Amino acid sequence: MELKGIHHVSAMTANAAQNLDFYTNTLGMRLVKKTVNQDDPSVYHLFYGDEKGNPGTELTFFEIPMMARHREGVCSISATSLRVADDAALEYWKNRFAILGIEHDNIKERSNRKTLAFRDPEGQHLILVSDENNNGVAGGVPWKKSSVPEEKGILGLGPVQLTVRYAERTTKVLTELLGFRERGSYPSHLDGQPDILIFETGEGGTGSEIHVEERKELPPERLGRGGVHHVAFRVEDEAELRTWIDRITKAGFQNTGFVDRFYFRSLYFREPNGILFELATDGPGFDTDEPLEHLGESLALPPFLEPKRAEIEAKLKPL
Repeated sequence: MELKGIHHVSAMTANAAQNLDFYTNTLGMRLVKKTVNQDDPSVYHLFYGDEKGNPGTELTFFEIPMMARHREGVCSISATSLRVADDAALEYWKNRFAILGIEHDNIKERSNRKTLAFRDPEGQHLILVSDENNNGVAGGVPWKKSSVPEEKGILGLGPVQLTVRYAERTTKVLTELLGFRERGSYPSHLDGQPDILIFETGEGGTGSEIHVEERKELPPERLGRGGVHHVAFRVEDEAELRTWIDRITKAGFQNTGFVDRFYFRSLYFREPNGILFELATDGPGFDTDEPLEHLGESLALPPFLEPKRAEIEAKLKPL
């Protein structure tokens, strides 16, 4: 039993319309599901991904209008990476960001890969990472109708960075409970800080990695718009998920137990530094209730919310 890699990352936005414009028109990702937060159906939950929203390509957002700005700190998912095909694609994106006025850094090397850090309109810390030398988990397939040329398009999620006060507490959960392997480390960009530790699972590579940064001097994060809510890891199917539930429960971690999200099945728990982890199955998938060619075009609701459609739609600002 082994986790297959990163499944999705879920973040926060205060403006769904602005968020939709940036991730589809600027980044060229496909809106694969326009739905609502199943725990609070008065607000949107938007899913972006590759042509099908394959597991490992999904970046999702909960909309909380008027939400305060995120305050960075420990106990946080501090950076989310997005994979592109090669080093040349990073040059394309650097030029695109300059033309469009997107806040970005210079191309730099992290963990022996070329990367390009940038921010979305609400300040979320994102990093494009080159897959030029990746031999691990396969990437997705960019949407052919994207605003970005297919060969430069985003292939899916890359390494996810966690910033914690006590690295050992998190790394013990990753390795001893979840079965990640320590792969190495690379220097922090800040003087005097410990190296950032790299852990991988499944077939390894960019689509499987968690990077752990220890920062004892920072205050706890205050989650807001531009922050990240949780990271999810890939599980093959429901049977395997139920085995993971037993394992995590027996290890003494409070958890949600089995949760049916309709598009996938899940379990949620917090690791000792307070970061929310999810395990999510690869299926059933986003074409369960919509034709593949029309994903994300209308408001999709899981069956248990469908009887409340009129009430839910009345509270949402159309996108």
